Amino acid sequence: MTKKVITIDGPAGSGKSTVSRALAARLQYLYLDTGALYRALAYKALKNNLDMNHPGELAKLCSTTEVTLKNVNGKMTVWVDGEDVGEKIRTEEVGLAASVISAFPVVREKLFSLQREAGADGGIVAEGRDMGSVVFPDADFKFYLDADPEERIRRRHDELAVKNVAAERSAVSRDMKARDAQDANRKIAPLTPAPGAVVIDSTSLTVSEVLRKILEHLQDPLIVDTK
Repeated sequence: MTKKVITIDGPAGSGKSTVSRALAARLQYLYLDTGALYRALAYKALKNNLDMNHPGELAKLCSTTEVTLKNVNGKMTVWVDGEDVGEKIRTEEVGLAASVISAFPVVREKLFSLQREAGADGGIVAEGRDMGSVVFPDADFKFYLDADPEERIRRRHDELAVKNVAAERSAVSRDMKARDAQDANRKIAPLTPAPGAVVIDSTSLTVSEVLRKILEHLQDPLIVDTK
């Protein structure tokens, strides 16, 4: 059986992370959260009070930072300079910073090879913002999840509440709109569906319903039994 490369892209709050994890578990594939790589570098940049709009400082950050991926129970975990950054990179501040630094070629070049290596042998569900368009342009299956902006804001606010992170809905809305603008307008790999990607609007769908739609597209019986 040839293991496939499956990409799932989309904006924050579209459900791509939850769906990607569920799909990887269903197929017994590796789940690669590529956004965590950018968050890891952004976390260190914030920790060291770097100017994230200064190419020179970002170049130094990239040359002096060791980012590694470790497979833990089928999930890639991200380590920065020997530290498992885990939940430390899941704040709104880090997410917004990650969107800023991802626009710089030096950052993308540092992380590109890590992502490609992770999917070299197939059997992977790669989730991010440019997986199908840039990192894995020849992926076997490409999906793009989207949802109404207000629904995405609601989901993100609820997610933070579950984690006991205090956040005003207005602040979540402001941060998400700022990130959407950065992702859509950056010169390098702006957020957009990859050529040939199946676009799914998850606004009124549950995770199970989105997963079912994806599984219906994976018609190869060697990949999955959709019954």
